[in-house]
Amino acid sequence: MGCCREDGAGVKPVEKLRFAVVGDPVLHSMSPAIHNAGFAAYDVDAIFEHLPTATDEFETVVAMLRNGELAGVSVTMPHKEHAFSAVDEMDEFARRSHAVNTIMVVEGRLVGYNTDVAGVRQACAQAGVSETAPVLILGAGGAAAAAVIAMDGRSLFVSARKATAAHTLADRTAADALVVAWGDGIAGAVVINATPVGMAGEELPDNVLAVGSGLLDMAYGQGETPACAMYRDRGLPCADGLDMLIAQAVSAFERFTGITPDPNIFRTAISRSTRDSD
Repeated sequence: MGCCREDGAGVKPVEKLRFAVVGDPVLHSMSPAIHNAGFAAYDVDAIFEHLPTATDEFETVVAMLRNGELAGVSVTMPHKEHAFSAVDEMDEFARRSHAVNTIMVVEGRLVGYNTDVAGVRQACAQAGVSETAPVLILGAGGAAAAAVIAMDGRSLFVSARKATAAHTLADRTAADALVVAWGDGIAGAVVINATPVGMAGEELPDNVLAVGSGLLDMAYGQGETPACAMYRDRGLPCADGLDMLIAQAVSAFERFTGITPDPNIFRTAISRSTRDSD
């Protein structure tokens, strides 16, 4: 089975479709392991790679998409807003969040999507966090914007180290969210960490975690983050960065291939990759 990409006029087709995850840093990303497992499972003639891309190098990725070297990309920090500016058209979630985390070449045009919104909702549902509790979102970037949109309609709070950035986030997503100071907790809230804090073992503010009722920690690196370890020790519902990665990757894989994958294929691929790296 081949992938569903349609090549635009003047774009040279490639024999094996090439996809990549772009970011800085990016070599820690499990996206290649996930998507390559999916390609193998569904007989898609494609490959997914790491593509380290510095802040000022994103235009090179855009050129590779436009000339057919890449069929699509997953986009991670710090390029989600760069990707937003680069695409020719986008879905509603990307438009509202001002962040694109998936780009697909369709008939020679770059189409942007934000699969993080679906990822947040699915990861929280699978973890069993409260569907009625208030939500405290930490961060003000593209991942935080996706979380705001995913949780819009709840009692919503946003916190960032720079209060002005948190206000800007609430304004651009048109969400009814209250900005609170960094480090302030919200009693009974589901905490969504949309910052890199925790990737290298850093700890989130104690006051935030101590009064929370559940956690989605998007950060992931080597092993469990301190925040997730705390919540699991307390018996509270917690989804980690790998849960989020799998949930949003299901949506991205659908965009890349037209196939709705079994998430267990992705989870097995992560387990195998982690075991092989030990």
